[in-house]
Amino acid sequence: MFDSLNISGSGMTTHQTWMDAISDNIANINTVKSTNESAFQARYVVAVAQEDGKVGSGVAVGGVELGSAQGVLTYDPENPLADARGYVRRPDIDLGDQMSQMIMAQRGYQANISQMDRVRSAYQAAIQMGRG
Repeated sequence: MFDSLNISGSGMTTHQTWMDAISDNIANINTVKSTNESAFQARYVVAVAQEDGKVGSGVAVGGVELGSAQGVLTYDPENPLADARGYVRRPDIDLGDQMSQMIMAQRGYQANISQMDRVRSAYQAAIQMGRG
C-alpha cells in the first residue's frame, strides 16, 4: 500500500511541475523582444518512469526542454522595441496547445489524488479490521 502512495505522490509532483511550466508559458505568451534578442523559450517537461527492478515505482521529471529561441517575427511598428523595419520577436507558443496541455496535466493530477484517497480508504479499512 505504501508503494501506491509513493507512486501517486510522484505523479502529483510531476504533474505539478508540468502545470507550473505551462502556466509560465502562458504568462509569457505575449512577451516581446527586439529582433536582436532571443524570444522567450517555452518550457516542456519531460517525464521519465522510475524503475526499482519490479513493476515500477512512479514517475519523475527527467528534465525540461526549451522551445525555439527564434520565436516568431511580428510586424509591429508602433512597438518601442521594433527594429528599423518594424518587426519584433515574440515566442512561438500556441495558446490552444498550452490550454490542452493544462487540461491533461490537471486531469493527471486529479487522478493521482483520487488514487491516494482510495489507498488511504483501503488502509483505514484494514486498520479497522485489525481492531475488530
